[in-house]
Amino acid sequence: MDMSEWIDRGDGVRLACRYRHGQGPTIVFLPGYMSDMEGTKARALDSYAEVHGQAMLRFDYSGCGASEGDFHAGSISGWTQDAAAVIQAKAPDGMLLLVGSSMGGWIMLHLARLLADRVTGLVGVAAAPDFTQEMVLDASDREQLATRGYIERPSNYGDGPYTYSRTFLEHGNLALVLNTSVPVTCPVRLLQGQQDAEVPFETALRLAAALESQDVRTVLLKDGDHRLSRTEDLALLCAVVEELS
Repeated sequence: MDMSEWIDRGDGVRLACRYRHGQGPTIVFLPGYMSDMEGTKARALDSYAEVHGQAMLRFDYSGCGASEGDFHAGSISGWTQDAAAVIQAKAPDGMLLLVGSSMGGWIMLHLARLLADRVTGLVGVAAAPDFTQEMVLDASDREQLATRGYIERPSNYGDGPYTYSRTFLEHGNLALVLNTSVPVTCPVRLLQGQQDAEVPFETALRLAAALESQDVRTVLLKDGDHRLSRTEDLALLCAVVEELS
């Protein structure tokens, strides 16, 4: 297995990544919020890539996982640039297959626009574009943002509260994609659980409608949750990646 490497993104902050050599297109995994490249889906795809001899790139955004940087300085645009920097360093040529999980699905859409000529397909797993717009902030939230710079939200997964910084929320509302058509024309597959407590399954339908691509398929899993990390979910993800590779 290829070892972790460090990529200097240009300002002294080093980003951790793992690159598996193989044939194209290179699978690029984009983690969700407060997740990293060692998650279940990332590792399942890496195992798939190893078996099939396919190139695979996974990494941690700045301030996340093993990467350096301030998590509370992170934003959709900043983490998109992190992804672009790692791709430029490790997979500067050839086609890319982008796989975005939750928030990674939002970053995936921005990255697809940035690297349009190189992207052969997109796979969204409970993709969560524009989710900052759905967050309702009360007076207490606004006071906390003003005084300490972030708010907390409980997690449904027993891994402590999730924190959202003022920077992330403000920049998120500048990075919205569903308020107009999404200029992505490559094949897109959207996997979405209907029991998802974080991302309503209607979000996948809105995204499918907004995409300019005519090759879009949305798979609704009636008993699927947000993480879609069961054995059958991972098998479906790998099958979809194989289809688009």
